[in-house]
Amino acid sequence: MNVYLDNAATTRIDPRVLKAMMPYLSEKYGNASSIHALGQDNNLILEQTRAAIAGLLKAETSGLLFTSGASEANNYILRGIMSANKAKGKHLVVSAIEHPSVLQTARELSRAGYELDIAPVDADGRVDLKALKKIVREDTALVSVMAVNNEIGTIQDLEAIAQIAHAKGAYFHSDIVQAIPYLRLDLKKMGIDACSLSAHKFYGPKGIGASYVRPGIKINNLISGGEQENGRRAGTYNLAGIVGMGTALELAYKERSVYLKDVKLLRDYLWKSLKKEIPEIKLNGGLKYRSANNLNIRFGRIEGEAILMDLSLRGIYVSTGSACSAHNLKSSSVLSAIGLADYDLNCNIRFTLGRFNNKKEIDYTVKNLKKTVARLRAFSPVK
Repeated sequence: MNVYLDNAATTRIDPRVLKAMMPYLSEKYGNASSIHALGQDNNLILEQTRAAIAGLLKAETSGLLFTSGASEANNYILRGIMSANKAKGKHLVVSAIEHPSVLQTARELSRAGYELDIAPVDADGRVDLKALKKIVREDTALVSVMAVNNEIGTIQDLEAIAQIAHAKGAYFHSDIVQAIPYLRLDLKKMGIDACSLSAHKFYGPKGIGASYVRPGIKINNLISGGEQENGRRAGTYNLAGIVGMGTALELAYKERSVYLKDVKLLRDYLWKSLKKEIPEIKLNGGLKYRSANNLNIRFGRIEGEAILMDLSLRGIYVSTGSACSAHNLKSSSVLSAIGLADYDLNCNIRFTLGRFNNKKEIDYTVKNLKKTVARLRAFSPVK
């Protein structure tokens, strides 16, 4: 049996999404920027999809721009807003548990002459709002805090963070990649000035994402050399991907209630079973402010990579953290930020469930994980 429990890294494309995409990979292949009929027909589909996605996010259509994914969108927003708003200030604030595409970009901006502050989080991974209020200044141009953490599933108080940013005249950006469909998103109501998303996190295709920047906010381009997106982002439109993302987002919210109920039941069943069968395990972060599909578990006295590899041989696919840093065996900055001791930083496995998982797979996982842990602990040098 193969069991895929790494849905925070990527999800399997929904067959209905693939079906919606197929015409734009075959007979409807025209470039949406071309002025002939085939191109203009596709441009109409492009703009209809843009409007539909913006509507689902409660955002202004003209602010939505298509990208290759959320990493590009994060780079575009951080670099673009900071460079275009130097008159406001050169101070940038991000949280300690951001995705690498935000944290590394922020550090590169710092090396380029911008001033960076990292907002701390509590043991659950939630931003310390009192500390954030002290950090945000009159010359802060942008505050960036992800909606739902990719490693431990922490859900942030986005409205409160937005209010703190806006009180000092700063813009608020949120990476919402892991929030769909776990949060009902209303960008205007929540005070989110800019956001980033990626289709492959919610059963859509890889290689397509979007950025939203509220109209009126000054932002410089990241990719130049073409007139697509009203000159804001050069590159031929990935129309099949865009249609797939629109379809996936529509399905995600149309089926949200049933999905959340099912995935949470499975997640809670997995946690209950693991606690019963395997000693010396702890949950990283709390359950109260956590996305319904996420468990990040610390296994005492064993390396997480050893567990991952052993499970992989048994057909069970999990993660030790962010997929974007899977080839880098440095300790997780997220787990360090929530207060784990150094000796616990590499003992963790992330389980992220999804639409295609079932109880039989969970039972198979627990049975095999129990064997894996017992075997690895038997020759662990730490007793």
